[in-house]
Amino acid sequence: MKKNDNRPGGKTRAGQDNRQKGPAKPTRQKDSAPRGRSADYVRPAATASVKAPVKEKVQVAPPTTDQAPPRPLKERTGALPGEQVPVILESMGAGDFHLIDMGNGLKLEQYGQYRIVRPEAQALWRPALPQRVWDNADAIFTGDTDEDGMGRWRFSKEATGETWPLSLLGVNFLGRFTAFRHVGVFPEQIVHWEWLKNTIEAADRPLKVLNLFGYTGVASLVAAAAGAEVTHVDASKKAIGWARENQALAGLENAPIRWICEDAMKFIQREERRGNTYDIILTDPPHFGRGTHGEIWQLFEHLPLMLDICRDILSPKAVGLVLTAYSIRASFYSMHELMRETMRGAGGEVTSGELVIREAGLDGKTPGRVLSTSLFSRWMPK
Repeated sequence: MKKNDNRPGGKTRAGQDNRQKGPAKPTRQKDSAPRGRSADYVRPAATASVKAPVKEKVQVAPPTTDQAPPRPLKERTGALPGEQVPVILESMGAGDFHLIDMGNGLKLEQYGQYRIVRPEAQALWRPALPQRVWDNADAIFTGDTDEDGMGRWRFSKEATGETWPLSLLGVNFLGRFTAFRHVGVFPEQIVHWEWLKNTIEAADRPLKVLNLFGYTGVASLVAAAAGAEVTHVDASKKAIGWARENQALAGLENAPIRWICEDAMKFIQREERRGNTYDIILTDPPHFGRGTHGEIWQLFEHLPLMLDICRDILSPKAVGLVLTAYSIRASFYSMHELMRETMRGAGGEVTSGELVIREAGLDGKTPGRVLSTSLFSRWMPK
């Protein structure tokens, strides 16, 4: 399912997801400029050098007319899992990212070599740093301030490259200026990725990971680098192309990753019929999106069935099911109670709350105010 959450060519995070998570990701909106470039992007003399991706095939599901209709929700019995609420998972940045300052509806961020300014409706206060610091940013997103809207990047200094190298949790990947203000990574997910990395490395066996609405593949690469076998699903060919560029840059060409371009709901229904299972499932759906063949995704309408199927494709020794939801008009409690009902009778514990990023100042080490980015719910066995 393509996210329509503004993630270029892939997930959308609408508001974050009004996201189209996404391109408001799960309807991913298509950029009008090629390969995720902003509408007024000017190619510089040089860009980041990237080894060509491996020529392995990306699996693209063909159009079908005999697809089985969505199955009804299963009636779950037994005790509800334990719970921890509310939980705030906070990051102050990692690797090449940190949030410098916020205010007046904007945020100033450091992404590797570049400082960028983007709209942030929740930044209702005044900036902490002087205007001259903001004026010295390398790139500023202007145009439609709605999360789903397109706009332009203004480069206040010399023209920047279309792409530039970034690294988080030891994984290298590409940043890219896109017409939907995103740059190819959602750093609030660092806390989930740290959990993912630590869980895989601590396991006494190789784990199988399914990454739904996988976007540019950073989570998939973190999992593969930690030793997991990964299945990455996204409805956007552009996003998967970007993800495979990231795979090459990370030096993980031989890692066991399946890149699958398909509607997420159709994929998991097929996996359920085939009896395939996974030890960890990450799902980052948009508020609204479209699949590879025009399938419609509506979060409140389709999420219950998605989680229900995800439960059935968890392995008997599963170690986690993670849901993230962006900019939707709901409390995290709605995600929390849905996850507990979905996992009724499975034991374990459901932890739910918000993902937040704390300002880290110019030096990346000075704690400041907090920006709430998304809702999350995570089931784990005890």
